[in-house]
Amino acid sequence: MTYLAKPRLLSELQPRNELGYTRRDYEGAISTLCAGCGHDSVSAAIVQACYELDIQPHRMAKLSGIGCSSKTPDYFLGASHGFNSVHGRMPSVATGAALANRDLIYLGVSGDGDSASIGIGQFAHAMRRGVNMTYIVENNGVYGLTKGQFSATADKGSKSKKGVLNADSPIDLVALALQLGASYVGRSFSGDKEQLIPLIKGALRHHGPAFIDVISPCVTFNNHAGSTKSYDYVREHNEAVNRIEVIMSRHPIEASYAPGSLRRVVQHDGSVLLLRKLGTEYDPTDRIGAMNHLHERHALGEIVTGLLYVDEGAEDMHRNLNTVETPLNQLDDADLCPGSLALDALNASLR
Repeated sequence: MTYLAKPRLLSELQPRNELGYTRRDYEGAISTLCAGCGHDSVSAAIVQACYELDIQPHRMAKLSGIGCSSKTPDYFLGASHGFNSVHGRMPSVATGAALANRDLIYLGVSGDGDSASIGIGQFAHAMRRGVNMTYIVENNGVYGLTKGQFSATADKGSKSKKGVLNADSPIDLVALALQLGASYVGRSFSGDKEQLIPLIKGALRHHGPAFIDVISPCVTFNNHAGSTKSYDYVREHNEAVNRIEVIMSRHPIEASYAPGSLRRVVQHDGSVLLLRKLGTEYDPTDRIGAMNHLHERHALGEIVTGLLYVDEGAEDMHRNLNTVETPLNQLDDADLCPGSLALDALNASLR
């Protein structure tokens, strides 16, 4: 078996940032996702954002749950801290890590199944508690690791790979993040790097809970029902001695369009996304206005992209809990056990 590996030697002409790092220094392992997967475009945008922000890789902590999206932290920031949690539990792990060490930059990567289904309660509490982190959801509307069932973000009336219609109303994580108190909220498309990279840069520099929903197409589970050339049709009409998976290579879907405009983006299966980029006159500091704008455009079948809301004076969990400036994992015994007099004073304040 042949394994692909990235070359170790780089040309001295490679561009370097203020720290002297090349873009390659922010990359990770070679992706094992399907060729053309939108998640790889998100990984590339994260790499570029960290490179341009001159972030020291060892100051980053990347966390994930379970799913195609949660595999992606292996493909960027290979020299950073990382933790792959169980399904839907990334936010609580990020919360604990952020409480213990406030000096790190926290980046959580999740999926629509990981965050909008089993992990929706954890997502909600990370937003309302003000965890100082960048929370990215790579949203494709299906469970990619278990053969493309509808996720909780799939639009009502959408058709699955097998032709089944979704009868359930979708969960809009952007609207939920706005309602729960996230202080930086955006939405983008994996193929629009001109919009996505600045959104990620802004989120990484934001002090407070920053949430970005990224529409990221799945290239595997979009073969239309009824085709005699589809994978399912061949399997159903073939008495095979074993099961072989074949995933054809697809080109990544890209879309670049002007602020305020509407772009019709055709997916690999022929379905269409209507992406509406926010105009320059839009006010991202109005939380209620952002929620109303989302509902208005959703009624027209449009997906709004851009920075929907930001609170520049936001406070995070440490401020709300009044913790000490020193990271908790650096406190010694004298700090953690200040003595009976300090304990008596604390108890008296709570009476």
